[in-house]
Amino acid sequence: QVQLVESGGGLVQPGGSLTLSCAASGSIFSINPMGWYRQTPGKERDLVATITIGRTTNYADSVKGRFTISRDNAKNTVYLQMNSLKREDTAVYYCYAGVRLMSSFNIVNDYWGQGTQVTVSS
Repeated sequence: QVQLVESGGGLVQPGGSLTLSCAASGSIFSINPMGWYRQTPGKERDLVATITIGRTTNYADSVKGRFTISRDNAKNTVYLQMNSLKREDTAVYYCYAGVRLMSSFNIVNDYWGQGTQVTVSS
C-alpha cells in the first residue's frame, strides 16, 4: 500500500514561517493531485492547497499570497511553504494524495497523512 509521512510542523510566532513536507512511498503508479488540508477541534477538515502532477495549483482564499505549494514528482513529495503566519492558521495539517497504484492504475485511491500540528502563538 501507500504511506504518507509528514514533517515540519511546530510552534511559530505570528508573522513567522514554516515549511511542511509530505513524502509518499509504496507501490505508486502516479499521484494526482497532492495537497494539504487543515482541521481545528470541532470543525471539518478544510482545503488549504492542492497541486496537480502538471503543477497547477489551487489555494483557499485565506492563504492566497502567503502559502505556496510545490511538489517533486520524482520523490513523490509535496511541500507547503507558509509565510506571514497568523494565529488563525493554527491547526492540524494533513497531507492528501490521490494515488494510482501499480496494481490498479485505473483507480484513484485517497490517502491521508497522520497530521502535523502547526501552532501560531506568541
